[in-house]
Amino acid sequence: MHSDSHLKILRIDASARQEGSTTRQLSDALIDALRDRHGRVQLMTRDLAKTPPPLLDADWIAANFTEPQARHAQQRAKLARSDELVAELMAAEVVVIGVPVYNFSVPAALKAWIDQVARARLTFRYTEHGPEGLLKGKRAYLVMASGGVAAGSETDFATGYLRHVLGFLGITEVEIVAADQAMLHSDALARARARIDELLPAAAA
Repeated sequence: MHSDSHLKILRIDASARQEGSTTRQLSDALIDALRDRHGRVQLMTRDLAKTPPPLLDADWIAANFTEPQARHAQQRAKLARSDELVAELMAAEVVVIGVPVYNFSVPAALKAWIDQVARARLTFRYTEHGPEGLLKGKRAYLVMASGGVAAGSETDFATGYLRHVLGFLGITEVEIVAADQAMLHSDALARARARIDELLPAAAA
């Protein structure tokens, strides 16, 4: 990442709440820290709560399994949204994903996004040695918030799952910023902000 270029950031929001969302607040803070550190950023934002990606259906699966050059117009149209989401992810150098924990896992809209961007031949491929992620050289931050679930605990089916999925796609550099167990600990937000400062210390004046 060259200092003379804009750092390309893809921000994914998944919280159903616009106002008062912990993951949105912390994603703001994290992106401010990245901007402070890098100088210039180019920000792409995808709000999955406002516009949830479509769920996969039989037509989508058939289109995806058809070789690209053999797809007819309807199949190409069926994959158009997915192609757009994949292109954003490919263009990004850093991905910031807001992860509110809903019922121990990720919001449905975030799972729908994963299903749209996990594309054989585009973001991963199968080789004789097993699957290989094609989105190498990127960094991801998972900005997690929960009421009672402790990050990394056996009941956290959100961050481990996302770390695995991102790794499957080739994004192995994944950091977690967690405002977890906010119902139990009043310092959850402060701990998460301290983690951002630790990961991205302010640039020297």
